[in-house]
Amino acid sequence: MNDSHCHFFSEQFFATLGRQYPPGSQLAAGEVVGRLGWDAPGSPDHLADRWVQELDRAGVARAAMMASVPGDEASVAQAIARHPSRLVGFFMLDPTAPDAASRTEHAIATLGLRAVCLFPAMQRYSLHDPRVRDIVQIASRRAGTAVFVHCGALSVGVRKKLGLPSRFDVR
Repeated sequence: MNDSHCHFFSEQFFATLGRQYPPGSQLAAGEVVGRLGWDAPGSPDHLADRWVQELDRAGVARAAMMASVPGDEASVAQAIARHPSRLVGFFMLDPTAPDAASRTEHAIATLGLRAVCLFPAMQRYSLHDPRVRDIVQIASRRAGTAVFVHCGALSVGVRKKLGLPSRFDVR
């Protein structure tokens, strides 16, 4: 059994959320984890080990681990390198960002990640945007690389729990 995707909530993920509070109220990653009442992720290696233990408990042979904020590819790559037969690396990308093409090339060719995750409702772009086509072309040049697209309404529960406004409301 394989899991289609799991979110790799790394230290960088929590730090990114902490920076999204208003100026003067921003939080360190550990404070964000504390507000959620969750266990601190620790290093990417430690978090990868915890995920593999969870997979074992559930009888899941392999899972796709998604970097849940743009720019967190290295954390997932480190986890994948630690457990290459159990974890497959995905990463979130905003194709409208100026560095999208270079980040995609690096994530696929250098870090060995296997899927680009696009969220048009979250980042407010059309799949017909030429920049999306550029990303798909980059991914298509490497055998075994996929493009994962999440269309439609999107609710991010962790943001709600932290009281952060949703930037992803499609209404």
